[in-house]
Amino acid sequence: MPAGRGSGIITIMDDAPRNHTHRMMEDEILRVRLEVLRREHRDLDESVAALQARGTADMLTLQRLKRRKLVLKDKIAALEDRLLPDIIA
Repeated sequence: MPAGRGSGIITIMDDAPRNHTHRMMEDEILRVRLEVLRREHRDLDESVAALQARGTADMLTLQRLKRRKLVLKDKIAALEDRLLPDIIA
């Protein structure tokens, strides 16, 4: 074994806190991203409702907004799946 190097077990154990911290940082980034997507989804929902309430809404614009809402909903679901571990009952 080269001088100054520990066993592989020690190295792995030394990396554990760093990996845990890195994972926590990734999770926090995902949570922030999730909140941004949820806010955008709510804003689009309000825009769609306002356009429909006017009664003179451009159908193409409404379709685009609704399509964007669906895309956001899928992204939100994917992020939630990454953040919430699967629990087998």
